[in-house]
Amino acid sequence: MTKNSIICIGSVLWDVIGRTDTAMALGDDVAGRITRIPGGVALNIAIGLAAYGMQPVLLTMIGRDAEGADLLAFCEKRGMNCDHIFRSSEWPTDHYMAIEAQGQVMAAIADAHGLEAAGAQILAPLEHGPLGDAAAPYQGVVALDGNLTEALLAYIADAPAFQAADLRIAPASPGKATRLCPLLHHPMASLYVNRREAYLIAGQAPDLSATEAAEALIAAGAARVIVTDGAGLTVDAKAGAETVTGTPPQVTATRATGAGDRFMAAHIAAETGGASRKEAQIFALNEAAAYVAGKD
Repeated sequence: MTKNSIICIGSVLWDVIGRTDTAMALGDDVAGRITRIPGGVALNIAIGLAAYGMQPVLLTMIGRDAEGADLLAFCEKRGMNCDHIFRSSEWPTDHYMAIEAQGQVMAAIADAHGLEAAGAQILAPLEHGPLGDAAAPYQGVVALDGNLTEALLAYIADAPAFQAADLRIAPASPGKATRLCPLLHHPMASLYVNRREAYLIAGQAPDLSATEAAEALIAAGAARVIVTDGAGLTVDAKAGAETVTGTPPQVTATRATGAGDRFMAAHIAAETGGASRKEAQIFALNEAAAYVAGKD
C-alpha cells in the first residue's frame, strides 16, 4: 500500500456493449458495433483512478477461467494491485451486457452471480489483514460498488473494519439503488448517485429535482451525497456544510456506460489531491463530459 492507494470493492467483469447511431425502439434490429471491454463499476472507477496517478487495490471475485485470466492480466498491466482478489474455480467470471443508441443506454443486464456468491470472502483482506482488521481498521478511501448483495452492504455498514474508512459509494444502477439504504447512516460515507437513484433511496416521488433529492437524502441521515442529473445540475450536499452545485459542459454523447464511474473516479482523485469540493466537482464534470464525448 502507498499514499496513493485506494481500495476498490465490487464488480470486475467483462462489458459486452452494442452501440448504434440509429434511434431504437423495443424490438428493433439495427446496424452497429459490438465490443467486449473490461468493466464493472469497481473496475471502471479503478481505471479512472489509475489514469489520475492513483493505485487502485482491487477486492473482488474473478473466476479461474480463460476470461478471468485475461481480465487479471489487463488489471495488472494498468498498474492495479491485484494481490488480494478472490479467485474462484466454482463460479465463472462475471459479465455485463448493454445496448446503447445515440449515446443512451436502452437496456442492460448485469450477470454478477459470481461476485454475489463469493460474498464476504472478498472482504477478508480488510477484516483479517493485511489491509486492516477490526482492531486497526483501514483509514483510507474505499470506493464501494453497489453490485454487492443487500446483505453484504448492510454488513459493511456496521462492520468494525469499515468504521474508519472514507467510504465512496456507487449504487451500480437504479434497480440496485435501494441496496444502499443501510449505508445512509455510516458517518463517513459519500453517496454518488444520479437523480433517479437518489429519490429511490430517499423513498420520494420521481419529480424531485437533483437539489431536492440531495436534500431528502441528507434529511434521511446521509453524511454526504453527490447527485448528478445527466446534462442537468449536479449537487454536492453535505450535512452541516454549504451545498455545491454545477452544470456539466455540453457535448455530443457517443457513449454512456461508465460515465458515472468516470465522474466518481475523477472526483475522488481531485479531493484526494487536496482540491476543494467546488474544484473537485468542476474537474469531475469536465472529465465525465470528455468521457461521454468519446475521449479517454
